[in-house]
Order: sequence, then C-alpha cells, then structure tokens
Amino acid sequence: MEQHSKANAFILGVFIFIGLSSLGYLLGNAAIEFKQFDRSVTVKGLSEREFKADIVIWPIQFTAAGNDLETLYSSIESSTQKIKDFLGQSGISLDEITFSSPAITDKSAQQYGGNAKPEFRYSALQTVTVYSKNIEAVINVMGTLSTLGKQGIVFSGGNYQSQTEYIFTRLNEVKPEMIEEATRKAREVAEKFASDSDSKLGKIKKASQGQFSISARDKNNPHIKKVRVVSTVQYYLSD
Repeated sequence: MEQHSKANAFILGVFIFIGLSSLGYLLGNAAIEFKQFDRSVTVKGLSEREFKADIVIWPIQFTAAGNDLETLYSSIESSTQKIKDFLGQSGISLDEITFSSPAITDKSAQQYGGNAKPEFRYSALQTVTVYSKNIEAVINVMGTLSTLGKQGIVFSGGNYQSQTEYIFTRLNEVKPEMIEEATRKAREVAEKFASDSDSKLGKIKKASQGQFSISARDKNNPHIKKVRVVSTVQYYLSD
C-alpha cells in the first residue's frame, strides 16, 4: 500500500514537472514574440503650404497739435474726412472704415519744474481703421496714402498700435488635407527605415498631431501666410 502511494506521488510529480516545463516554455516563447512585436520606429511627417490672408486690419494713425481745443478738434475732423473720402475713392467700402475717439494730451499738465514751455499745449492722436477682405485693394491704397501728406496730414507709424495685421481664417478648411499629407510623409519615412533595417512596417502604434503654426512667408509679403504642421507617428516593426 505504501509502495502504491509512493508510485502515485512519483507519477504526479512527473506530470507537475512536465506541466511546469511546458508552461515555462510557452511563457518564454510568448515573451520573445511580444518583444519582437513591440519593436517600433517613431517618425515625423511635415506638411507646409502657403495661402493668402483673408482679412486685413489696417490702422491709419495721424497726429495734430494746437493751443486751442476747439480748433484742434476741427482739424482732426477735417483730416478724418479727407482720409475717409480718399479711401472711398480708392475702392474701400465705407462700412469697412471705422474711427476711434481722438486721444488728447495736455502737455502743460505734464510739465515739471525747469522744463521749457511746449510750443503747442495740446496734441492729438487719431486712428482710422480699415477692416477688409479685399486684401489687394487695401495694399494698393497703402502705396498711395502719402499723397494725403501733401494736404497737411501728419501720419504716425512705427509703433505697435499702427502695425497692419493680416489674418488667415480658413485653417479648419485646410486642416484635414494637411494632416493627411503629413501622415503620408511620415509613413514614407517609416517604410524607408523598415526597408533599410530588413524589417516590415506594421500598424500604427501611436500617433500625435502637432500644433498648426501660421506665420508670414517673409517680412516683405506679410499677406502671404505659411501654414505648417508636423505629425509624429509610431509604427510597429516585424521581421
């Protein structure tokens, strides 16, 4: 009876040993296959295109000075009307033109002891803004605005508030096509890598779309926008 129990225990031990060995082999193979399957390559694809801006915001600033406020305001109104007429005659719609309230500075109120008395007590800054989708017409008018200087209007420029702004609003329209192009170029790079490393390109493991950036093509053509996006894609590799 005791020998029979020992025989059964021995047989059971053999089966357990075989089972554990098989399990270890299977787990080892699975780990190797998983490791091979986990091989991957990360690549980037670029899409870059140029588009014309849709909207232009053109602030026209001019200054005036005087010692009498009533006369100064009359001068501002006269200059503003001249600019309005000039823009209208140049093809700019009147509903695309807006006027801000003039900013008046009283220089005598800013004087400190020892400072010389200014020639003109008051100075004014007025802004006429053109907001238009007719980019070409506005650019053409910009080149001829100096003719108003001959009529005594003193234009100011060079500061941040007087900078012309060009806006591209159709980004959502071009996004899908550009993302597709960036992804396609990323795959081309991945396929070349796989070919050079004697591997095969598998499915996408992970992908991320970079931020779209919009900038002027160059400083001389700010109305032409360069739109750019980079997509990062990770592919599986196999032998």
